Amino acid sequence: MLVTLSRIIKYGWQAFLRSAWLSISTISVMFLATVVFGGLILFNVVAKGAIASLQEKIDISVYFKSNASEDSVLNIKRSIEGLEEVRSVEYISREEALADFKAQHADEETITQTLEELDENPLLASLNIKAKDSKEYATIASYLDSANLSDLVEKVSYAQNEVVINRLNVLVDIVRRTGFILTVFLAFVAVMVTFNTIRLAIYSNSEQISVMRLVGASNSFIRGPYIVESIICGVIAAVLSIIVFVPAINFANPYVSSFIPSVGLADYFRSNFFSLFFYHILFSVGLGIVSSVIAIRRYLRA
Repeated sequence: MLVTLSRIIKYGWQAFLRSAWLSISTISVMFLATVVFGGLILFNVVAKGAIASLQEKIDISVYFKSNASEDSVLNIKRSIEGLEEVRSVEYISREEALADFKAQHADEETITQTLEELDENPLLASLNIKAKDSKEYATIASYLDSANLSDLVEKVSYAQNEVVINRLNVLVDIVRRTGFILTVFLAFVAVMVTFNTIRLAIYSNSEQISVMRLVGASNSFIRGPYIVESIICGVIAAVLSIIVFVPAINFANPYVSSFIPSVGLADYFRSNFFSLFFYHILFSVGLGIVSSVIAIRRYLRA
């Protein structure tokens, strides 16, 4: 068995060297397919970062009546934190709200003088609520509108933010569907192009395959060298693709960061370099093996 395996590897390597132009064309196609695959991974990273950045800017606030005690507000805060749709809840007291308001309008003398003339704090205590998913805000808002909270709650800001939240939900769905459709389409194109390139390489050796069948070679022995050749091409294509990504990501990183500050493309690439390289190897080698097995199947039929 080891002798057979060593011969298969030897013949696969010889076929790779002997058919230099076919090997180069196969590597080129697999390289492009792997670049597309890697690009889709990074596209999904950027898309998720953009979605997360937009969702981070969206929240709803619930304002409490001036006679609501702090203990009552904190009890409601704990009950809201217990909802599975809620990611975080921030309590802002009346004093904190007034301090923030003064800081924001420190340069406006009219507002500052008006606040100083007031006998009491006109601002209300509030809770800023962020959901795990932007589609959950309607559920949270309905909970806040329940009758048992009406004596304490002055207003909920969901009505003002509803249009923005709904538009964000539509945008998120479009990005996710577009990413999925693009991934499926480009993966299909990559598979078909790679398959046809490898099939052309195998077709050029169809007479050699026929001779091997006549002398009694097994299907696995005939198929083996082509699989080995595809593995070699796949590894080379993966290495080349990851090398190309290094300068490309360094070039694109400032533009992505300026558009989406929360996404550090270069940092992501560096911290996930080995896993990305593994995925590139897995994709290109897997693509080559599957294409080789399918392409040579017609020549192995009895």
